[in-house]
Amino acid sequence: MKIDLSGKVALVTGAAAGIGRATAIEFAKSGASVVVSDIDSAGGSETASLINSESGNATFVECDVSQSGSVEELVSQAVKTYGRLDIAHNNAGIEGARVPLIDLTEDQWDSVMAVNLKGVWMCMKYEIRHMIEQGSGAIVNTSSVAGLMGMEGSTAYGSAKHGVVGMTKIAALEYADRGVRVNAVCPGAVRSEMTDRLMDNDPEREAMYMSIQPIGRFGAADEVATAVVWLCSDAASLVTGVAFPVDGGIMAGH
Repeated sequence: MKIDLSGKVALVTGAAAGIGRATAIEFAKSGASVVVSDIDSAGGSETASLINSESGNATFVECDVSQSGSVEELVSQAVKTYGRLDIAHNNAGIEGARVPLIDLTEDQWDSVMAVNLKGVWMCMKYEIRHMIEQGSGAIVNTSSVAGLMGMEGSTAYGSAKHGVVGMTKIAALEYADRGVRVNAVCPGAVRSEMTDRLMDNDPEREAMYMSIQPIGRFGAADEVATAVVWLCSDAASLVTGVAFPVDGGIMAGH
């Protein structure tokens, strides 16, 4: 199915690499103008340049999603640049420390929550305001299979990603009659800089991640991006409030 997003404006956070970069590129390939955002200005600018070099239309806006003023300015700049905001992929996230609950420090908890949960809330807060003014919009938040099931050693990360799923459902209910759809994608083990850091060149840890993925391989960022773009398109016009696993079958066994 060819998805046509011509005339639409999409915003992607955490777009300097991985799933965010792949989604920004996929939005552009589908015809959308794309606001690329990340705290990593070099990586984010590179994503925008990759899109523009392929005759797409992208602009980079630096943003720290844990800071309300930064998020408000991001959304304001998106609307100022393109005149509207139709689509948002709230993807920015960090992995945090992988330690047992009793060994997690308060600072480690706070840093993950600030980006992975508070950041998604603040992005939706400002995005939805613009979307309800224009009477339409589609948002996809990045959660994780760790937001659908318990995973040892992921107290902060898993709690935040469970929170993203709950917040997605609440927002979907609150704004369904205002023309705004809100869904979440829940990736499994996807090859990215984040998963590389989690595996830390440890063959046993890599084998563990591979073992929970029934499809027998790591996912690719563009496979998640395809799901995000579909959820934001008119092809998914009846879909809202869904936590959509893109996980190679992990959740089929839970």
